[in-house]
Amino acid sequence: MKIPGMSVRRPLWPACLLLLCLQAACDRAPSVIFEGPGGVKATFSVEVADTPEKRRWGLMYRQDLGNDEGMLFVFPDERDHSFWMKNTPLSLDMIFMDRRRRVVGIIHDTVPFSTRSVGVGVASRYVLEVRAGLARRNRIVVGDVARFERVP
Repeated sequence: MKIPGMSVRRPLWPACLLLLCLQAACDRAPSVIFEGPGGVKATFSVEVADTPEKRRWGLMYRQDLGNDEGMLFVFPDERDHSFWMKNTPLSLDMIFMDRRRRVVGIIHDTVPFSTRSVGVGVASRYVLEVRAGLARRNRIVVGDVARFERVP
């Protein structure tokens, strides 16, 4: 069947390739990237906790978290946020960022299962939780700016 304005001799592979590339881009997880003067310091594939329910559960009960994985907490407002480690068996680093995604504070090596509330005493809008030690290992410091990809 001939469709007006369309040649049957045109190969379909360019359109198929485009669809595959778009699918691959959609399948990739959101990520947080920290860059320094020498290039990328660290890239973390993240789960996004952007609802009250997701933020409430966080990483509780998680037994494992890869060295390139994390959870990004997205808050509707910028304020002094605090966390506890109740029901969280992993020690974490918490990287607090303001609305411009600038690191405003870091809590290193949290205590698993602790019910003590911890924060940095500075307003933040985003908090990235990663395995303990990764902030230091990747030389992430206050003042660094993160780039978000595919974060809603």
